[in-house]
Amino acid sequence: MPRRSQPNPRPDSPPSPFVAPGTFPRTSTPPRSSTTTRATSPPRPEAGAAPPRGRRRPRDSTTMTRMGTMSPSPAPEAADTLASAEAALMTTPTPTPTPTRIGRAARSIPTRYGDEHKLAGFSATLQAIISFVENSGDHIKFVRAGKHQIVFLVKGPIYLVCISCTEESYEGLRGQLELMYGQLLLILTKSVNKCFEKNPRFDMATLLGGTDAVFLSLIHAFSWNPATFLHAYTCLPLAQSTRQAASAVLQDIADSGVLFALLMCEHKVISLVGAQKATLHPDDILLLANFILSSGSFRTSESFVPICLPRYNPMAYLHAYVHFFDEHTYVTLLTTRSDAFYDLKDSRAHIQNALLKSNVLIEVQRSLHENALRVEDLPTNPSSQSASHPPESSQDISSQSLSSEMAIGGPGGLWHFIYKSIYLDQFVSSEFPSPISNKKQKKGLYKAYQKLYASMHDKATGPHKTQFRRDEDYVLFCWITQDFELYAAFNPLADKTQAIKMCNRVCQWVRDLENEIFVYGESTLSW
Repeated sequence: MPRRSQPNPRPDSPPSPFVAPGTFPRTSTPPRSSTTTRATSPPRPEAGAAPPRGRRRPRDSTTMTRMGTMSPSPAPEAADTLASAEAALMTTPTPTPTPTRIGRAARSIPTRYGDEHKLAGFSATLQAIISFVENSGDHIKFVRAGKHQIVFLVKGPIYLVCISCTEESYEGLRGQLELMYGQLLLILTKSVNKCFEKNPRFDMATLLGGTDAVFLSLIHAFSWNPATFLHAYTCLPLAQSTRQAASAVLQDIADSGVLFALLMCEHKVISLVGAQKATLHPDDILLLANFILSSGSFRTSESFVPICLPRYNPMAYLHAYVHFFDEHTYVTLLTTRSDAFYDLKDSRAHIQNALLKSNVLIEVQRSLHENALRVEDLPTNPSSQSASHPPESSQDISSQSLSSEMAIGGPGGLWHFIYKSIYLDQFVSSEFPSPISNKKQKKGLYKAYQKLYASMHDKATGPHKTQFRRDEDYVLFCWITQDFELYAAFNPLADKTQAIKMCNRVCQWVRDLENEIFVYGESTLSW
């Protein structure tokens, strides 16, 4: 992307951080002048402070909408408003989750499906529903219209709406809207609320120009990335010595004033370190990785961009230095200093040289293609018995009988599993076997996991410890303890007792590999 200068933003508008100040091509050396940056640097927090469109969808989809506040026009009657919303839904099929953002004067800021201008009338109807309920002194959570469920999330002047007919739970859809709002804050910070306070008709789209790909990428992740509902991050499987070498390299740059340093391969963490008493929430890692990976400019140039970590401090900007070592592997250095580009550039050069000398980057590439967990590799005889057993487990089964019941996939008909370490806020999942080979089957299994997760964590009826489900596609088993959560899928004919036995073996297998598949000793970040 060409470099360009921009005038200082208006006092009532936060800077647009998507265009990276100090983002330069690798082959050039920028002059040390603020006029060479692509955009004006945003206000930074005080030193030492905690970073204070348009196709018809297939069936079974969901529609999400990000909205600004509405005009203070009088609200229509509730019956008329809900009737018009239901009529619009009945005439416009909306089958997979689809987000939309709407400005105060019924301005729609890009939606996943459809033309935002053609949806302006429908957006106004949604705003009228919210207005009517708020004028009654209440807060709207969701509305059912036929087979559709409309979930609302009101964050001050920002409204987010998700319309779905996928039978996903209210909690699950609300969680997706929370992540959408977090992605918005990562780009603008919560100070965008002040713009609406000063100008009720403020158009937020001017600050979000060029970020549609970021939000669409996050929406797509709701269908394939377990991190979006587990609120945990996953690590690239590596030998313990290799991961320790990577961590040592990152810790060597402590003097550069870095708050957090992350070495990642796509969405998977290789190593992360940070300043003393500073912790990075898994949702912040998810949103930061999505922001970086959804923009092609980060892959072709070293970039220095203002970003906000909503779980760390939604009101303040940090500054992120991003550099890709190859197509998949990149380092992100986060600092509170807006003038740290050249210091971090030098630190990155040191990191890159050290990683090359220690062969870490070579091992990362090898792991990317070879080290995935496969249910076919589940050991027949675990090294020791699991420390705890599901309460349903009433009898033991010999490994010989299990091998006789082998199905396509893993032992005992095991097809897939996700294991989450509650203490570490990390998860690991197996590769998909041949019975789950196409995108539709994979997406269906992840949706089933999401429903199972919501059911297990239902505040009205739970939380629960175990759950066993059987349908025509697969058997699902979930087991939650104080230490971990396990979600497993088996073939539809799998026996319940065998499924329990397999889950015990999976847990022991994960414990045997924990030094390779989890980042240990770095959850409490310090240097």
